[in-house]
Amino acid sequence: MEKAYKLLFNTEENDDLYVYCCGMSQTQPGHSFGPALKPHFMIHYCLSGKGSFTMGGKKYPLKEGYGFLIVPDELAYYVSNENDPWTYAWVGFGGRRAAAIVSQLGLSLHQPVFKCKASETIYDLIKDMMDHNTFSVEDVLRRNGLLSMFLSVIASGISVTQKSDSGSDNIYVTKAQAYVRSNYCNPIKVTDIADYVCINRSYLYTLFEKTLGISPQQYLTSYRIAKAVELLQLTQLSIEAVAISCGYTDPLVFSKAFKQEKKLSPTAYRKSLPKSGSDADSREHLRQVEKLIEQRHLQSNDPN
Repeated sequence: MEKAYKLLFNTEENDDLYVYCCGMSQTQPGHSFGPALKPHFMIHYCLSGKGSFTMGGKKYPLKEGYGFLIVPDELAYYVSNENDPWTYAWVGFGGRRAAAIVSQLGLSLHQPVFKCKASETIYDLIKDMMDHNTFSVEDVLRRNGLLSMFLSVIASGISVTQKSDSGSDNIYVTKAQAYVRSNYCNPIKVTDIADYVCINRSYLYTLFEKTLGISPQQYLTSYRIAKAVELLQLTQLSIEAVAISCGYTDPLVFSKAFKQEKKLSPTAYRKSLPKSGSDADSREHLRQVEKLIEQRHLQSNDPN
């Protein structure tokens, strides 16, 4: 279970750089997210505690002072430590300059983790974004300005912790992933993916295992289930309609695959989704997060 205070904003996607969402979260031991996809860039920063992040077939253990980038339309998964659950803040962003700026920071799918010691500054900037949460011109301009400052702070203090391995960036796997992203809603099979990239199924399996650590079938299934999760969360479509939308012609096959991936049936998963709390409840939780961070800060400065 996760206690989170988060905000989503309407955005002009033709802007150079804009804030899509932001928030802070105090997690319970073992709380996880994903595997799932995001349509925009997201940067999470660990304010305290520990956890791990997985993307591109690689797992990264993280702790206070470390952050990670989620790349648009790439499966990502992160989980809180069982003994020392993390508290983190995040910003989702997009715009015409977003990809170029991320590249300039030295972050990418194969290099998503960084270390930055400016915890207090990052916390203050994200809190300021959340405090100016209306759609007025003043608040929109302020949030987007704070986003630039947030990225600037990361750029000035960043230490990238994982070097890129160009050998793992296999062109066949890249093309296969793009094919899945474009056709997951159709009843495609692994043989269709292999035919598209012009290699046999066995060789495609070998490349996926070497590059991502999973089989092509696992990637296809995980991608479809991640999309199904989004539809269950954001729409009232029937289970059959969700199945068809994610490339399953048989709702029973879909339900079996979903339960194997998420440990719940699609119907049970939808019923388990939390109801949106009141704004007062969210702000009370923010105060609890602030208090926890303040306590951690005092403890770290205690000479005894």
